Amino acid sequence: MTGGLALGPYVLPNRLFVAPMAGVTDRPFRRLCKRLGAGYAVSEMITSRPELQASLKTARRANHDGEPGPIAVQIAGTDPAMMAEAARHNIDRGAQIIDINMGCPAKKVCHKWAGSALMQDEALATAIIEAVVAACAPHGVPVTLKMRTGWCAAVRNAPRLARIAEDAGVQMLVIHGRTREQGYGGAAEHDTAALIKTLVRIPVVANGDIDSPQAAARVLRATGADAVMIGRAAQGRPWLFRDILHEWRTGQAAPPPTTAELRDWLREHLLDHYALYGEHSGVRSARKHLLWYLRALGGPRAAQQRLRAAVIAAKRAEQQLRALEDFLDERDAAPAGAPMALPESEAALLAA
Repeated sequence: MTGGLALGPYVLPNRLFVAPMAGVTDRPFRRLCKRLGAGYAVSEMITSRPELQASLKTARRANHDGEPGPIAVQIAGTDPAMMAEAARHNIDRGAQIIDINMGCPAKKVCHKWAGSALMQDEALATAIIEAVVAACAPHGVPVTLKMRTGWCAAVRNAPRLARIAEDAGVQMLVIHGRTREQGYGGAAEHDTAALIKTLVRIPVVANGDIDSPQAAARVLRATGADAVMIGRAAQGRPWLFRDILHEWRTGQAAPPPTTAELRDWLREHLLDHYALYGEHSGVRSARKHLLWYLRALGGPRAAQQRLRAAVIAAKRAEQQLRALEDFLDERDAAPAGAPMALPESEAALLAA
């Protein structure tokens, strides 16, 4: 399970991937996840609409400065020609792998017939896949596809689309084990990914509700998939990749992160975050990451309350950094028997 995986001209170091998540998997988060063991990470979804390609939001999403390769960019849209041009545009700016989004269930995406809504129109989905592959082929850039099991329980057409994608030249498939209709509700099923694995020769990646070393191993065994992709379970817990790799390699549970490790990782993440967004925007957008960290780490209730208040009230980066340092110190020094807020369960974090 810890061996590499070939994708076009690249050999990914392991089979543990970071899922693209809008507003989450920006460059700072991807870099941290890769540092902590993830073998592959895909950018946030980037629109194919040309009038938005020069926007600050898109520029930040497309920023890969200092990120270890290969650089994978996910694009979304509804027009084959625009999607092809978006692929070329991102290749010109450093993309080494292009991922097509047919998995996002967000209404603002689906109302524009993009994301998982494309699974309702197989002819359009096929035209987009073929156009993107044709645009990437002259550059030697692999194309991958992320999709759901189908639009709804009655229409689970991912197996058919998987074969269409392979025939068109897609080199890897990621299957999220829910329909568009489910959103993120209910439990993910991986029988569809297992079926697809028997139908195609290209790598298949299973995604959905993988929140522990045991879950990752169980899904790989059950599906025969080539890799697993983790999304929401890594929010506030990017060391999950380290934990999974450690258990896969040693058969033993990884020790909890030390305070020194947490201080190093979280400070690096925040500084990179402020550098990308600027202090004013960065302080605001860092709040969600800090609150996810707070929920994942547990600690003295009073210290948690102080950090939560300080994170929300902070106007300057140094205020957030200081509040985090104080929290970690208090968490480390808490005497036995002090009232503690336990780390929230993986299920609770996923449901947030």
